[in-house]
Amino acid sequence: MRYDLVIFDNDGVLVDSEPISNRLLAAYLTELGHLTTYDEAIRDYMGSAMHRIHDLVLERYGRQLPSEFDATFHERVFAAFGAELEAVAGAAEVVEGLRAEGVPYCLASSGSHERIRVALKKTELYGLFGEERIFSSQDVGRGKPAPDLFLHAASVMGVAPERCAVVEGGGQPRSVFRPPAPPAWTSTGSPR
Repeated sequence: MRYDLVIFDNDGVLVDSEPISNRLLAAYLTELGHLTTYDEAIRDYMGSAMHRIHDLVLERYGRQLPSEFDATFHERVFAAFGAELEAVAGAAEVVEGLRAEGVPYCLASSGSHERIRVALKKTELYGLFGEERIFSSQDVGRGKPAPDLFLHAASVMGVAPERCAVVEGGGQPRSVFRPPAPPAWTSTGSPR
């Protein structure tokens, strides 16, 4: 089956950001008194919008994160991206192949618009997407794991959800679309 739109996740699919982000998240949460290991950060927060971090910390510890949490965390992440971030091997070639075949594609990420652009520009993938093909959880009321972000991307791109393929990294299982659903692949190419 040929799909009318391929929707890429960013972190862990196009850019190898998850190890960096989750290392820094575990350290920052621990610094704030919420003991978190790298493995716990991966298990509990990977691929989630920032509101999920706030929600889980409040649920587990009964305390809200400081108001400057997001800004401080992103400052640390962006500094590390500048030194460490790389594109996932083969990502550019896959996107270039879709473009050459005339297959429409876009990016839909739980990350903020700023985070997405910082990552794409650092890894030199931004030119493959441009502004019209980038969607963030900031664009919708509910980020992943809710399907809203993918449904929004499909709608803006003018494609019915059942005609889309979603390529996501590993992490927590998520419901992408309500039936009839397109397949979702992990970045390793295996169906979920």
